[in-house]
Amino acid sequence: MTPASEAEAAGLPGAHALGADGMPLAVDQVALARLYGEPLFALPQDLYIPPDALEVFLEAFEGPLDLLLYLIRKQNFNILDIPMVGVTKQYLAYVDEIRSRNLELAAEYLLMAAMLIEIKSRMLLPPKKQEGADEPEDPRAELVRRLLEYEQMKMAAMRLSHMPQYGRDFLKAQVYIEQSLQPRFPDVHVVELQDAWRDILKRAKLVQHHKITREELSVREYMSMVLKTLQGRRFVEFEELFHPEDGSTVLVVTFIALLELAKETLIEITQAEAFAPIYVRLAYTPA
Repeated sequence: MTPASEAEAAGLPGAHALGADGMPLAVDQVALARLYGEPLFALPQDLYIPPDALEVFLEAFEGPLDLLLYLIRKQNFNILDIPMVGVTKQYLAYVDEIRSRNLELAAEYLLMAAMLIEIKSRMLLPPKKQEGADEPEDPRAELVRRLLEYEQMKMAAMRLSHMPQYGRDFLKAQVYIEQSLQPRFPDVHVVELQDAWRDILKRAKLVQHHKITREELSVREYMSMVLKTLQGRRFVEFEELFHPEDGSTVLVVTFIALLELAKETLIEITQAEAFAPIYVRLAYTPA
């Protein structure tokens, strides 16, 4: 007797039929899953699971330097005296592993592998002394410097990540306090009223009113006045025709009257030389 028939014979609740693989076809008419919104009461027989979906990476590295630092610290190597043979061998083994799965990811690791092989080959050659140096330069010096800087940055990042962060370790406290229905206004002191009054007076002084009046002046009248002034005189200096105490309006009208007289050739405006005084006289009319 099958397990399903035994369950049905026993009268157990939720009895259901089993598939060929032992998986339940339906549980109390409840779908095992939903596919595009439709209930799925049985597992598909042609279900394909890609092999990459079952891969598990126990150790993930953020880059070539992270992998090198891991190999050195895991085996307690002195970072100032790296055994290049062993480290390079282990590094290349990891690179070969990831090359078979993800070639794009292995590209940046291949560059560091070339650098390790170069350092390894330089260490096999006799050391060369540089000019002005007592000891020959260690081929590993540049790599050691980069590893130490990377380790410092990595440790600093870890310390920052361990610090409490808003949204991850704590949240902003929000407390709702019900206010009274009757609003309470702040008290106003005498000193504050005095300051407000001073500000109003200060703004009032900045506002000025200008009263504009219309004064009717006749150009013809001032033309006659200029002709009377020139009457009986041979020359009159230009500045004598103007009186500043009469105001700017009278000065403008007098100047316009002079221009009109000169236009009608009733007066002549002369000057002996450049920058010399300007004189005005009546126009000469032959008898």
